[in-house]
Amino acid sequence: GVNHCIATPGCTPALACLASAFGFRSGDEIIVSPITDFGMIQGLIREDLIPVFADTEPGSINISAGTIEPCISRRTRAILVVHKTGLVCDMDPINALARKHKLIVYEDVCQAAFSEYKGRFAGTLSKAAGFSFDMEKTMGSDIGGCVATDDSKLAERVRLFGQSRGGVIVPGYGRKHVAPGYAYRMSNCTAAICLGQLEIVKSQVKRRDKMARLLTSLISKIPGIIPLRIPQYQNVYSCWMFGFRIDPKMIRCGADRFAEQLKKEGITGAGTGRYYLMPEACEFLDENARKRVYPYSTPPASRKYRYSARTCPNARDFLKYFVRWITFSDKYTPKHCELAADIIRKTAKRNTN
Repeated sequence: GVNHCIATPGCTPALACLASAFGFRSGDEIIVSPITDFGMIQGLIREDLIPVFADTEPGSINISAGTIEPCISRRTRAILVVHKTGLVCDMDPINALARKHKLIVYEDVCQAAFSEYKGRFAGTLSKAAGFSFDMEKTMGSDIGGCVATDDSKLAERVRLFGQSRGGVIVPGYGRKHVAPGYAYRMSNCTAAICLGQLEIVKSQVKRRDKMARLLTSLISKIPGIIPLRIPQYQNVYSCWMFGFRIDPKMIRCGADRFAEQLKKEGITGAGTGRYYLMPEACEFLDENARKRVYPYSTPPASRKYRYSARTCPNARDFLKYFVRWITFSDKYTPKHCELAADIIRKTAKRNTN
């Protein structure tokens, strides 16, 4: 665990608090994953920082030290990793790379609460982390999140920049604002729900891990279906969203049509996630870079920035054939997993070349 947990209204505000609290300067580069949600980079953009998208490993949903290193420049200040679907990035090599280049590492854990990497929880593997407690997440409330860190000075800066609007109390005067901060605070009702969830979440995660591994094993035997690989270093897979890829050499339909067929057969939460490709989804980033809108106009800018699917071909190709099951739940039993695998098997067989 860590010593500081600072409640926020969500993971997006949590990461925004950290982007402010770290003290980065306008135009600094932060290396991030290309397969993520806009909430991961929103705080960077608000702080006039420049997101640099590292590609994923071939056939993987996550980035690695090997894909991060080519993105490092003299303007790089941090690496922000996301543990997508609950699969933890290989953090030891990433942290070693960061130490080599004197970079900060922090985590987006919105989909990986209580996942474990070599016996340690996701969110405790770096300088700090942002979590989500939104209603659909693993430890869901109504809406909420937190910043977790072992760094006491950073925790105080998160409270200053993220919760007290940059305000401090001056004796004999009252409140003065020493920085442009936020008022990202969790409500008492949300906090009460989160405390209640803490009593049951570990048993829920245990079931998620067990069922995800079972379903992965079942569909790995289906021709044309490529399940997400659960790394050996991952002790616990807090699977928030189950996913797999279809092999285009064997399956004649696209991911969209495959997902629609799964829905009709009974997997109601089936869908695709092409919009997760942030270099393509955030059109305004490429427009700003092309027009050299601030901070892309700053003299220290280290490169010619472009944002599109072409800049991260591995991530693009991964998502092109990715099918997700967004309603995967800790309530499922082995029987449910067998039913789901049977639906996937029948759908694959129906669409086999």
